[in-house]
Amino acid sequence: MLKLGVYNTLEVVRERDQGIYLCDEEGDEVLLPNKYVPEEFKIRDEIKVFVYLDSSERIVATTLEPYATVKSFAYLKCTSVAEIGAFLDWGLEKDLFVPFKEQASKMRKGSWYLVYVYLDQETNRLLASSKTNKFLDNSLVLLSPFDEVDLIASHPSPQGWNMIVNQKYLGLVYSDEIFQKISVGDQLKGFVKKVRPDGKIDITLQRHGFRGIEPNAQQILKELESSGGFIDLNDKSDPKDIEAVFQLSKKSFKKAIGTLYKARKISIEKDGIRLLE
Repeated sequence: MLKLGVYNTLEVVRERDQGIYLCDEEGDEVLLPNKYVPEEFKIRDEIKVFVYLDSSERIVATTLEPYATVKSFAYLKCTSVAEIGAFLDWGLEKDLFVPFKEQASKMRKGSWYLVYVYLDQETNRLLASSKTNKFLDNSLVLLSPFDEVDLIASHPSPQGWNMIVNQKYLGLVYSDEIFQKISVGDQLKGFVKKVRPDGKIDITLQRHGFRGIEPNAQQILKELESSGGFIDLNDKSDPKDIEAVFQLSKKSFKKAIGTLYKARKISIEKDGIRLLE
């Protein structure tokens, strides 16, 4: 069966005036219009295509790559608003539809929104929703402390930033652990700090504990090398100055320069740190 909203690897079965027909293992066929047909192909070649519904609600294939596939989140721009809902640019000829009931707030043309792409079971149409939290489930979190995870910035809160974790869960990065500007839709790497009994996930953007010392030390070495071998910061410096240069907390900075000092990579002086040859 052809799968809507995802990539399908299909076999070329015949050529017609309007394009070539592709077939899956079960014999279901779909048209790849001429504008997407490769310059060179032959019958029984396999082609990877994205399958969706065109403006006439017919199943069609394309070699264009959408910004999101079914069961994934994306940050998309609203191209128009109609009486029935809003439409988003997701990289294909036909825009992605967001019904009014699936809008967390009323969408406006030209604005950007974090949405979840899904296949509506009743209409068999590809839709999007900006009510993203309902597509996340923390009832069974299969993560452990120190795991590296993929993050999408969802929305700020009084405690910090809510993050979509691995396209599955909702997590939180606390304000006192954020040392960079974050905006909705940003894609980041993070690390699991704690999974609470109620399923809530604490996330950090930096490796913590002993796992964080080495990457931070490497970062400081690179900064020293690009600064001529000396930086006027040390373990006595103001935390804000350290954060401005290294995007590290003072605690992480002190651990990292301690590691470099013990390895005889740097000297710690009254007015800063110096790279040793």
